[in-house]
Amino acid sequence: MKLLAVGNSFSQDACTFLHQTAQAQGLDLEVTNLYIGGCPLEKHYQNLLSGNADYQCQQNGHFDGRMISLPEALAMEPWDVIVTQQASPFSGWMDSYEPFLTELLSAFRQACPNARLFLHETWAFEHDSDHSAFFRYHRDQAEMYDRLRYCYRTMARAHGVSLIPSGDVIQRVRTKAPFRVQSGGRSLCRDGFHMSLSYGRYLLACVWVGKLFGVSVAGNPFVPDGDESVEAELLALLRRTADEVLDEQRD
Repeated sequence: MKLLAVGNSFSQDACTFLHQTAQAQGLDLEVTNLYIGGCPLEKHYQNLLSGNADYQCQQNGHFDGRMISLPEALAMEPWDVIVTQQASPFSGWMDSYEPFLTELLSAFRQACPNARLFLHETWAFEHDSDHSAFFRYHRDQAEMYDRLRYCYRTMARAHGVSLIPSGDVIQRVRTKAPFRVQSGGRSLCRDGFHMSLSYGRYLLACVWVGKLFGVSVAGNPFVPDGDESVEAELLALLRRTADEVLDEQRD
């Protein structure tokens, strides 16, 4: 399976361990992430029109040294899967999605008519995040989550594409005692909004593997090697929670 993610730092978080996590279950997945930090749908659309080579080409979690354009990337492979997302500050605002998402999906379908298209549901910031855009949601994690969840689901239905429910899984994990921040648990974020380099990024990889391949990730043996030491029981909790949410939301 050849996957192209048209995203930003949140897709970078999702794609860092994605190839390795799939490989650990015997699943063949080649991952290309197009990275521009903070890039919203509007900018992706502008890049589609301009053809500017503004994206880092990240292959299987690593920058391969190339800067490429969106049209170049679409023509690079007969992609099986193409994923895009809204930038997190705008994720809860319906008027930020269009007409850009319509135009992008049309271009994806024209370039790769056999590709499965997905929206990647991003996540709410940590409850005490100092992100400059958190004020849009009254610095309320629950409000941000409710708004982005509504927008992503509405857009996915309107365009007939599937949703990778990362935001839902992250919010569910945040109710589990070891990750219940307001009760002294560990945050899944490393800076209030990006995922932590071990637990958070691994959780996203498990969600994507489970969704893309329709498999359970409960027994996934991959161990992430980010900046924090990991505990086997916490990795197992992340995998179980990913399965739990994905099972509830099977298409």
